[in-house]
This record gives sequence, C-alpha cells and structure tokens, in this order.
Amino acid sequence: MLLTITTTVRPATDLGFLLHKHPGRVQEFRQSFGTATVFYPEAGEERCTAALLLDVDPVALVRSRGKGSPDFSLSQYVNDRPYAASSLLAVALADVFRTARAGRCTARPELPGTPLPLELRLPALPCRGGPDLARRLFEPLGWEVDAQALPLDEAFPEWGQSRYVGLTLRGASRLADALNHLYVLLPVLDDAKHYWIAPDEVDKLIRAGTGWLHGHPERGLITRRYLGRRHSLARTALARLAELGDETEEQLEPAVEEEPPTEDPAAGEAAEEETAADEPAVTTQADAGAEAEAGAAEVRPKALNVRRREAVLAKLAELGAVSVIDLGCGQGELVGALLATPRFAKVGGMDVSSMALTVAARKLRLDRMPDSRRARLTLFQGALTYTDKRLSGYDAAVLMEVVEHVDPSRLEALERVVFGHARPAHVLVTTPNIEYNVRYEFLTGLRHPDHRFEWTRAEFTAWASRVAGRHGYRVAYEPVGDEDPEVGPPTQMGVFTLDQRS
Repeated sequence: MLLTITTTVRPATDLGFLLHKHPGRVQEFRQSFGTATVFYPEAGEERCTAALLLDVDPVALVRSRGKGSPDFSLSQYVNDRPYAASSLLAVALADVFRTARAGRCTARPELPGTPLPLELRLPALPCRGGPDLARRLFEPLGWEVDAQALPLDEAFPEWGQSRYVGLTLRGASRLADALNHLYVLLPVLDDAKHYWIAPDEVDKLIRAGTGWLHGHPERGLITRRYLGRRHSLARTALARLAELGDETEEQLEPAVEEEPPTEDPAAGEAAEEETAADEPAVTTQADAGAEAEAGAAEVRPKALNVRRREAVLAKLAELGAVSVIDLGCGQGELVGALLATPRFAKVGGMDVSSMALTVAARKLRLDRMPDSRRARLTLFQGALTYTDKRLSGYDAAVLMEVVEHVDPSRLEALERVVFGHARPAHVLVTTPNIEYNVRYEFLTGLRHPDHRFEWTRAEFTAWASRVAGRHGYRVAYEPVGDEDPEVGPPTQMGVFTLDQRS
C-alpha cells in the first residue's frame, strides 16, 4: 500500500525538514506486520514528493492475530491488507512520522506552523460508504477531494464497482494536521482495525482530533467507526468532546504508536505498555510555551482537565502542603505534576484499578525515574471505602473527579475513611457541576458512562457541609473553569480544612 505527499511550496525540499526524512535517502522502518519504506520519487525546488510504501508480511500479520479477530479462518490468508490502505498504514504513518505529527521541527521551527500547498494520494483505499463518504469526511476539513470508485475488475466492467476508491486530497494545510486527518480517517473509511481496540484508543482519538474533530459534522460517525462501534468507548469519547469543546486536549501531543497491539486483549495491554513509554505523563505550561515559541502550534484556550489540574496544584501550594496523596489517581496525570514540583516532598497515588496503576507507572517512567524523585513517590492499590493506614501521614488529600464514580450508598464509607481515619489537614474535592451540562451541545445524560451521579451546586454544597460538620472540618467552595452567570462553572471544588479545635 502506498501514500504520497507532494508540495509545491518553494523550496519544496522543506518537506524533508518537516517529515524528518532526508530526500536523498531511502529509509526502512520495521513494523510487527512488515516493513515501511520512505523515499522521494521527486525532490526539486519547485516540487517535492515523499512516499510511504508499506510492504505487509502476510505471515507476520496472521501470527499477530488471535481467534477473536474479525477475519479469523480463511480470510486471514486471503484479504486486502497487503494492498489497500487501512489501519496498518495509519499505524505505520504514526510510527514513521511521529515527530511530524507532533508538529515539531528543531532545524526549522517556523515550518510546522505554516500551511503548505499539499497533495495527498492513496491509490487504493477501502471505503465503506463509497466516494460520497470520503467527501463528507475530508471536505469539512478544507480539502478538495477527488475520490474515484475503482472497478472490481477493469477487464469485466459489467461486474460493477468495488468498495475501494482512489483518493486524492488537495489543499493548504499544516503538515501535522494533514497527517492526523489521515491517521484518524483511514480506519474510519475502512470501518475496521487490525488490532484489539482497548480503552486507551479514546485518548488517541481525542489527541489526534485536536482542533478539528469536535467541530466536524460527522464527528459521531467518525467516533463510532474509529472505536470499532464499541458503544461504551464511543459514548465516553463523545462525552469528553462535549466537555472539552474546542479546547479538546490542546496541551497533549498527538498520540504515538510504535507497534500495534495484537487481537488478544491481554497481549494488547502488554504491547501497549511498551509503546506508550514515549508518551509524556504531563505536558507542563513550560512545555506548551516552548512549543509555541518554536512555532509548532498556535496558542489556544486550555482544556478543562488542564485547568482543573492547575487549580488543584495552585490551591495545594497556597495551603502550604508539602506531602500530598492523590486518591483515585487513575493514570497518574496529577501525580506526575506533583512530582514535577519540588515543593511536594512526599507524593502518594492510590487507585482501585491495578490496570490504571500499571499505566501510571509506565507513563511516569517509574523504571527510569531518578532515585531522588522515586524516593518521593508511593503508588499502591486500594479502595476508598475501606480503612487503610497507608492513607495517613499526608498534609493534603485530593479527590479529583472521583466521588461521582462511587455509588451513593457507599459515599458514607468514603467519608469515614478519608475524613474520619486518614484525617489530612486539607482535602480537595472536585466534581462536575451537572447544571453546566446544558452548555455542552452534544452531551446527553451524564458526562461519563461510569458516573453514578452528578451534583448541582446546591447538592454539592449540602454534601460537603454535612461531611465537614460531621468530621471537624471547615469547607470553602471555588469554581474551576469559566463561570457561567446562569449555570455556574463546569467544575466545582470544595476545599476542606481540618479545624484544629476538633
């Protein structure tokens, strides 16, 4: 399968700087399913073309599949995967052009932020929906689309058209945006993926869709197909898009894939542990500023999840906390931010999910963490509804977007464990404000499928006041995110402080 990228900007060989691939060399990149080769059929001042050729090894592809594969049996050996663009090409593109997708170019920092005249060609692309679907997906992104249905057999025109199209896209675009469009939309057009679709695919979709997916008229179709029609994942992704709006994960780099997971879920998790090691646990304001200075991306409003994390960090510093435990730490975003701040001499992270802790350890690069930083960190599995002495001994505890995941009948146990037994000097609780949900155009129901409830401002105030009074705390309330005059802020935060007289 083949992808060509052509530009006519002068000098056209700037394409080599953007792709980080020298026009004078042929480079090969091993994939678990074959070999990706990058070469330049033409490289002149007026016109330059880079080609990505993916040579799929059918035997290696079969070996990477399990019995849960949608094309198990004879179709493992007789299929279009070596010949037509698909998720295989998307994964190879993500690996080979990972720096270009991130919008970085150290040698020429002004280039990534500059739209270029581009022509992208895919000679054979499976398209379940035909040329019309290709136009519906790419034209809203500013592309001029030439999609031609390919005949089943040119020698027998009476057999009609196949489900494949020859696709050419023309337009002015940042190269990083163009590559991310292809990364997301190739498997969407094919309506299939060659690897197990795990929950982290939601993160990859959100990151690669930064700046364009939320406003796309076909975002529902794109989300469902990209996530293999797994309704729970699609619902999560759409809820996150609704919550983040145009601010969707601007602080995160596009997802990087080195190796596709296998079809076996357990093996897929193991493969993902290896591939995501290159992903940073946290993108700081300094990182974002450096990228902006390098011309990698325009400055956009911060995503709500970033503003929430920053609000928590600022409040912890204001309270003078030097030891903090993140209760329900998930994949370690807040833990990573705490470790990056030297004032926090002792950092803990607890979660009920061993899988989340495994991902957190990987993203934090625990195995390569300097000893001085590692000595400050404790990660462990536990449940907030059971007394645990490991929760004690911290100045502050954080429950960031956690309480709404607990069954209402078990909230009293959580209160007793955190406020009654652990009793840190300060507890920070953030939770969604359900009143604000009407401002999310595409949201129906709660913001996340695992939420047991979401509180109004009055309900949160009543709960927090009751807990504070019962356990000897004072509580203050602060908004997180832009406050709407009618429905309040998107996130509400309660800051509990232990009354020293109690």
